[in-house]
Amino acid sequence: MRYVDGFRLPGAAKALTQELARLGDALGPRRVKLMEVCGSHTMAIARYGLKDLLPANVRLVSGPGCPVCVTDPGYVDAALALAERGAALATFGDMLRVPGSRGSLADARAAGADVRVFYSPVQALEWAEAEPDQAWVVLAVGFETTAAPLAALALEIRRRGLGNVTLLTATKTVPPALDALVADPALAIDGFLCPAHVSAIIGARAYLPYAEEHGRACVVAGFEPLDVLYGVKGLLEQLVAGVARVDNQYERVVRWEGNPAAQRAIARVFVPVDAPWRGLGVVPASGLALGPGLADLDASVRFERPVTAGRVNPACRCGDVLKGVIEPAECRLFGAPCVPERPLGPCMVSSEGSCAAAWRYSGRGAR
Repeated sequence: MRYVDGFRLPGAAKALTQELARLGDALGPRRVKLMEVCGSHTMAIARYGLKDLLPANVRLVSGPGCPVCVTDPGYVDAALALAERGAALATFGDMLRVPGSRGSLADARAAGADVRVFYSPVQALEWAEAEPDQAWVVLAVGFETTAAPLAALALEIRRRGLGNVTLLTATKTVPPALDALVADPALAIDGFLCPAHVSAIIGARAYLPYAEEHGRACVVAGFEPLDVLYGVKGLLEQLVAGVARVDNQYERVVRWEGNPAAQRAIARVFVPVDAPWRGLGVVPASGLALGPGLADLDASVRFERPVTAGRVNPACRCGDVLKGVIEPAECRLFGAPCVPERPLGPCMVSSEGSCAAAWRYSGRGAR
């Protein structure tokens, strides 16, 4: 079933849970590991306690689906250095408390730096036009979903002739991260609950290599509780049947070919580059840098401040959480002393972070 009216119907959820139990029995003694690669899935799964509805032999883990969480602390260090040189920073709110090697953007703002949060990157252009003598740096962090509007932003900067705005990019693409995950046999991932927002841009067909070449079951699913349960059901059906394919269960939003206009905009502005991912290391061709024709909009070039590797808190196991090696509560920092108000790692910062989700919905974060 690909669509259902009403995504929180108790009767439908009960029927799905019974079907999941049947599929779990059909797996026999086999234990399987499924991974969601989307921060919105992570939050929905924690919020509705969906893991408790799965068979005992089915483990659902979180992957590197949160762009803030996988960002290297060196990126924050570079942004802080630009702020110290007098640049005003414009950013999505999730980046504020991400720790760098020597503090966060929130720390810098408290010390007097001009760090502003936007809800749409276009707001940064309004600020830049209102303060033409101020240098502005847009912190360009995100996956394909964010890369499309950031591409439009870069073209709009050029169209308006705004010489006081640059981008500091840490934009990434999801498929190369999946390549890194399937290349590691120790992770033993049997199937992917593929991201929905990202898939709306790149299309469900982007996951064909993981099914056809690597034998991983793939299902594109939405964010509502029944969406997620249907997605897990689709994965288990493939595993029980011994097949691997790409099922698009989010057809109301995601097309097989994705959004060609958005894809063209991204290709017009960005070029693939190797990029660091927390937990995965440097993943080839997984980053998006401004193309040669737009190099003058690159803050790291304009201010001669390249992004270099930063220092990760050695006790923080966010990288292992992002690979599904451990659950958030297995990190010894979880909850004491690492909490959303005082995060020691990005997985506890972002609204899409696995640790933040576990803390918020486990009851341990209740006030």
